[in-house]
Amino acid sequence: MTELQEVQITEEKPLLPGQTPEMAKTHSVETPYGSVTFTVYGTPKPKRPAILTYHDVGLNYKSCFQPLFQSGDMQEIIQNFVRVHVDAPGMEEGAPVYPVGYQYPSLDQLADTIPCILQYLNFSSIIGVGVGAGAYILSRYALNHQDTVEGLVLINIDPNAKGWMDWAAHKLTGLTSSIPEMILAHLFSQEELSGNSELIQKYRNIISHAPNLENIELYWNSYNNRRDLNFERGGDITLKCPVMLVVGDQAPHEDAVVECNSKLDPTQTSFLKMADSGGQPQLTQPGKLTEAFKYFLQGMGYMASSCMTRLSRSRTASLTSAASIDGSRSRARTLSQSSESGTLPSGTPGHTMEVSC
Repeated sequence: MTELQEVQITEEKPLLPGQTPEMAKTHSVETPYGSVTFTVYGTPKPKRPAILTYHDVGLNYKSCFQPLFQSGDMQEIIQNFVRVHVDAPGMEEGAPVYPVGYQYPSLDQLADTIPCILQYLNFSSIIGVGVGAGAYILSRYALNHQDTVEGLVLINIDPNAKGWMDWAAHKLTGLTSSIPEMILAHLFSQEELSGNSELIQKYRNIISHAPNLENIELYWNSYNNRRDLNFERGGDITLKCPVMLVVGDQAPHEDAVVECNSKLDPTQTSFLKMADSGGQPQLTQPGKLTEAFKYFLQGMGYMASSCMTRLSRSRTASLTSAASIDGSRSRARTLSQSSESGTLPSGTPGHTMEVSC
């Protein structure tokens, strides 16, 4: 494993009042499945994991995560944790287009590149934040490397392989829709696409005019060929770390995330369903997602003095699965509470929290 590149850059977005420029270092390392580029912000903090992000199909780390990590609410978190933003192979800015016939890594193989990154950086543990395909990759990594994952924030995860009906629908859609349109339908809700807001126009332009569209299609194909993660509540195949599942209330993957929640350990899993957030909560509701992330970190024993005031619960739906209603118990990591106190009281297992704008 050798380092290929190291570039020092600064953030392009205008700074918020009181913010100082944040330096970043971009690295590329060779892995068994090709070169992987990642960008590191901040310096490692003693006895604290790194926050490692992995983006969805059609995006890179900037287009997927910049609105979240550059929001004013996130500044307290990034001051307390070093973060590593991974770009899937061929998705980084300026990436060359792969030749015809190139064998792009499977999502399982992409998960196997993460140890190379951590070894290069000499990081021993992470808190993973993934969206869509990135959430799947981080989950697969966590199943294989449980000792190195302290927590996971999984947005729009679909842990299931495509069935025959899904494949038929996918093939039929492919006959009438372009790759960019299919990816947009994966990222955003039909209501958002029909509304054609400024956000949708921006991301339609990003994907449709991407110079590496052929690479994006390869990543898209790998996502559609993913294997089933085979999560089983009470079984051997499960996520052992604290998990926060996040989905918008109109997101394309809402049903998949609800099903995933029913298969994970309710004592370790919090389910946040965000109202009026569409398919990409990290883009449309970064402040409220940050607030939930702070509660999640507090539940893990970090940032105990952090004070939260933004997040308000407008309505709550109990989507508790039958397997989880086995008696009341204290649960320190629940997100089903009012945020007025800034603490994490005990709650009901399997509770869903809905937040509105």
